[in-house]
Amino acid sequence: MTGGNGRRPYRSDLRARQARETRRAVVAAAADLFVRHGYAATTLDAVADAAGVSRKTVFNAVGGKPALLKLAWDQSLVGDDEPVSMADRPAVAQIVATTDPAEAVASWVDLMIEVAERAAGLAGAVVAAADTDADAAALLERSATERLVGARAFAGHLRAIGGLRDDLSTEDAADLLWALNEGAGYRLLVLERGWSVPAFREWMVRVARASVLGP
Repeated sequence: MTGGNGRRPYRSDLRARQARETRRAVVAAAADLFVRHGYAATTLDAVADAAGVSRKTVFNAVGGKPALLKLAWDQSLVGDDEPVSMADRPAVAQIVATTDPAEAVASWVDLMIEVAERAAGLAGAVVAAADTDADAAALLERSATERLVGARAFAGHLRAIGGLRDDLSTEDAADLLWALNEGAGYRLLVLERGWSVPAFREWMVRVARASVLGP
């Protein structure tokens, strides 16, 4: 029983909020260190110091480095720590609601760029770590699989609204969209070559439309 003043539920809610805030701080600190120093060189002690907590708190809030990397990666993709998958996000719902193929592709590119702006730095760290770390390699493989699921869903939507080229199967269209959504184009052209985001978007929209849409 909680008694008549309701204090215990309040305290429980407060502890839950504090725990979530600590978790957010730990994950944010880990993500920043992974990007700046690489996954292998980042220690739990460094994460704890950056987050302003103890090493034990890092373990209690999140776990070890693999858990930190997974959470940092997942949050970089969707933009927050809410338990909502990318498929259930408003941006995806907007794409699915679009019946004009050219507009749907443009919205898809916008979402891809939004994710790339958040995740590009961490993606580089994950790719680099995957060569020597099994957990990072598994994360990269899982991400590729999830991107393919999303690409298949989008290709199916384009087929349903009459947008795909007649000479292109839905599966082949999904493969092309999957490749375009890998993130390398953003890293190479925007981060390395200094393209503006609007210029990159214009190019990506043109390439994606030419690759999968009919006349």
